[in-house]
Amino acid sequence: MTEPLEETAAVARDLIRFDTVNFGEGRSNGETEAAEYVGAKLEALGLTPQYFDAAPGRTSVVARVPGRDPERPAMVLHGHLDVVPADPANWSVDPFEGVVKDGMLWGRGAVDMKDMDAMILTALGDILGAGELPARELVVTFFADEENGGVYGSHHLVDEHAELFAGATEAVSEVGGYSIDLNGRRAYLLQTGEKALVWIKLIARGGAAHGSRVFRDNAVTKLAEAVARLGREEWPVHLTATTREQLAALAGILGIPADDPDELIAAAGTAAGFLQAGIHVTTNPTVLQAGYKHNVIPDRAEALIDIRPFPGQEDEVLARVRELIGPEIEIEVLHHDVGLEESFSGDLVNAMLASLHRFDPGAPVLPYLMSGGTDNKALSKLGITGYGFAPLQLTPDLDFPAMFHGVDERVPLSALRFGRDVLGDFLRNC
Repeated sequence: MTEPLEETAAVARDLIRFDTVNFGEGRSNGETEAAEYVGAKLEALGLTPQYFDAAPGRTSVVARVPGRDPERPAMVLHGHLDVVPADPANWSVDPFEGVVKDGMLWGRGAVDMKDMDAMILTALGDILGAGELPARELVVTFFADEENGGVYGSHHLVDEHAELFAGATEAVSEVGGYSIDLNGRRAYLLQTGEKALVWIKLIARGGAAHGSRVFRDNAVTKLAEAVARLGREEWPVHLTATTREQLAALAGILGIPADDPDELIAAAGTAAGFLQAGIHVTTNPTVLQAGYKHNVIPDRAEALIDIRPFPGQEDEVLARVRELIGPEIEIEVLHHDVGLEESFSGDLVNAMLASLHRFDPGAPVLPYLMSGGTDNKALSKLGITGYGFAPLQLTPDLDFPAMFHGVDERVPLSALRFGRDVLGDFLRNC
């Protein structure tokens, strides 16, 4: 007889089964059904969820949870309900079935971030079900559209319904608090910042002609040359306060000098997949579009580029991008969002560290600057300080960075239980 799933895994599985794929640029399968599922869970806890649609099918959910100390500022506890696309042909399981096998939950969103959504719901259930309250008032929010920069989610709510977050000064969300293996020693990364985000479109123009001609004014050729130069650019090491502190801790744990940051990070095993992008600007081509027939040279070609500068360096990086692509290529900025960097200290950080250490005593915890972005960017417009704390104790062999937007995304069932317990402890004491 199959053993029933622990509640966190069951909720995460249910959420994976809602196809909330976000294709970007306003195209999405929508989050409404997942939002209604989450809202029903909140109602079952005695809360009153509110629903907000930025566009048809693009639903976010917000509920307030009273805290033991009403004099303290509120904290936003948030997740997002959308996921990036997944091609079933590339997966070993159906990415939207929520398969459980090999001690793991598989599916699109298993780590980004329907696992954290489930942990939020079950941790709150543990607290409220025991007749307790969290330490402070919580603004529990499940946003739409995070994978598109929050245009129809966090930015919409911040811009149109800022009153929802009144009294909140801090926020906690995804991609932090997870474990890494450092040469056989378990440590944790706590996300104290995230790089800026600039999504651009490159546009090359030329003449239209028959594909059999000798033709020098080819838009596809121009674009391909510009994309290759940009994609091959070796951006230099750049350290911030966060990464300096992180590298010093890594050097101490691994016993390697911190003279060469790239070499030091390479010694961090699979964690390097996240950490390396924390010390370099990245300019990755992601989408190419041109033409409509094999024997027609198109007069226009386009490429989408995902640029992640360091906080405050957006203009400098864009200037270098213009140098690399040359004067013939046009740039259209599609989305631009801020970078964030907070201190690895203070009461909130201390509460996260204490909760991790209650369940994994003595494990080192390092700050890190996330290469991606979260809805904390939008909340920062309201002066809300954001951190990433979705605690997961992972097996050393799991390449966790590869799970984000990757194939066969999965998370250990034991990690979900750990996250529920640690997050609940944190909410009781934050």
